[in-house]
Amino acid sequence: MFIFDAHLDLSMNAVEWNRDLRWQVEEIRQSEKGLTDKPDRAKGTVTLPELRKGNVGMVVATQIARYVKKGSKLPGWHSPEQAYAMTQAQLAWYKAMESAGEMLQITDKASLTKHLKNWENDKENQPIGYMLSLEGADSIVDISYVEKAYKQGLRAIGPAHYGPGTYAQGTDATGGIGEKGKALLKEMERLNIILDATHLCDDSFWEALDNFNGHVWASHNNCRKFVNHNRQYSDEQIKVLIERGAVIGAALDAWMLVPNWVRGESTPESTGACLENVIDNIDHICQLAGNTNHAAIGSDLDGAFGIEQTPKDLNTIADLQKIPAMLSKRGYTEEDIKKIMHQNWIDFLLKAWS
Repeated sequence: MFIFDAHLDLSMNAVEWNRDLRWQVEEIRQSEKGLTDKPDRAKGTVTLPELRKGNVGMVVATQIARYVKKGSKLPGWHSPEQAYAMTQAQLAWYKAMESAGEMLQITDKASLTKHLKNWENDKENQPIGYMLSLEGADSIVDISYVEKAYKQGLRAIGPAHYGPGTYAQGTDATGGIGEKGKALLKEMERLNIILDATHLCDDSFWEALDNFNGHVWASHNNCRKFVNHNRQYSDEQIKVLIERGAVIGAALDAWMLVPNWVRGESTPESTGACLENVIDNIDHICQLAGNTNHAAIGSDLDGAFGIEQTPKDLNTIADLQKIPAMLSKRGYTEEDIKKIMHQNWIDFLLKAWS
């Protein structure tokens, strides 16, 4: 089945992890044996060949570069300008992949429709379609940079990532979006840039939705019902997103799938983290909505973690193809499964870009 994955940090892996994503997964793993600079060395799951193997023909691909102030324990760049420069390096990689015929930027209804048709007719020879999203807005030096980014193809922004941010507060932080956040949302609304509510702390989540009248989605977010952490959404938050017409992508980071995960100690095997936990999150959103129009996939695979922190029954991103059969066993129809695997994201974009 065709898959639309709404969250992959491809350029981060290419530029900061120094992975040539045209290689096979096993080639990258072999090349990284013995390296200890990143926790997921020799454990990656995503390459362009694996995307094709898994029929993942459309993705939301990120630019990500956090700005951190002096004294912060979070990793990141020490000025917004440095963070911006990293996003430009990441963009340059996407453009290089386009020149190599590996990827194709999708920016509007016409390019999306054409790509989907071409992929259906000849997926073996088509580039992987990608829509550009900015995860964490700290690299936006000032509001004038938003339109610059839009002209480069940026079509979604998540205002925050982990910790406190310039335009909103993210995971494990508290507080609202402030005047800078409101100005960012106003400019996003003017340009028809999608608000990605993922990673917003509760305070910023509610304030952002109160101050934004454009299209909202959550590219990679799971349910607080299963893991009681501020990174997850409460039922109340999910219901509000559903009312706003949002689609919510299930993430495959193991600590978001099973409770009491201890970083560096827990393993998928010791906790039993598996793809059924992903189905639980999808199903819960569908039950709250009363339909299958708002649940989807936003895997976040290789988002600074690898198979040490993914479902135990997943080796590479191609294993997303196990999900349709699992949904079928839960009683989901073929039409429902297609919605979850790709159509909900497609319909969302067609509406947003109409």
